[in-house]
Amino acid sequence: MSPATTTSRAEQLARAIGDRIVSGDIPPGERLPSEGRLVAEFGASRTVVREALQRLQSRGLVRTRVGSGSYALTPPAPVAGEDWLAARDESERRELHAFRIAIESEAAALAARHATDGDVATIDAALVSLEQAVLPAQTVDADFAFHRAVAATSGNRYLLATLDRLGARVIVLPPARISDVPREEADAAAVLAEHRAVAVAIRLGDPLASAAAMRAHLTASAARRAAVG
Repeated sequence: MSPATTTSRAEQLARAIGDRIVSGDIPPGERLPSEGRLVAEFGASRTVVREALQRLQSRGLVRTRVGSGSYALTPPAPVAGEDWLAARDESERRELHAFRIAIESEAAALAARHATDGDVATIDAALVSLEQAVLPAQTVDADFAFHRAVAATSGNRYLLATLDRLGARVIVLPPARISDVPREEADAAAVLAEHRAVAVAIRLGDPLASAAAMRAHLTASAARRAAVG
């Protein structure tokens, strides 16, 4: 299973379990089903289950105790009754993208400082998935898996939690291209080159170059979307 597929399935599972916690089906303090039971119930791999639980923990919905299991927490109160990270119009989308540039550039810089060989391998694997993606849905999953791998490598749980809260919806394809048709070759080549630049800078352990590469990629992404309208 590719990193992009694992990320997509983990997000689906995290939402399913999270919905049970928010609705009260799994009340605060109650132990979640064991890893084995979740594997059997959802037909997911242990890797997917573990990543889903990590996401729930980063969102403040679960606390995992070593040797004991995972327990539901009281769901965080919503901000003003709505998702404060949701962008409702073009102006808010621009603000959200600027916010993303700020946090992901810093995440890339931190990733360059803290990356282990395993972290670099995960980032490279996500890059391979992006290279192999053809349809928009595949591209979105692979793209988000790459950015999440960078955030995870930063070592800052809040950066990772924020990106998880945003979810794959931040990987915005131009409206005219959100359909089951192959990506345009020129755009695909540019996107891949930008992601490779980020991966190379992190691999070299260069925080400034990593932040600059991430900023350049996200700025170019916004420009591509604006060019289509």
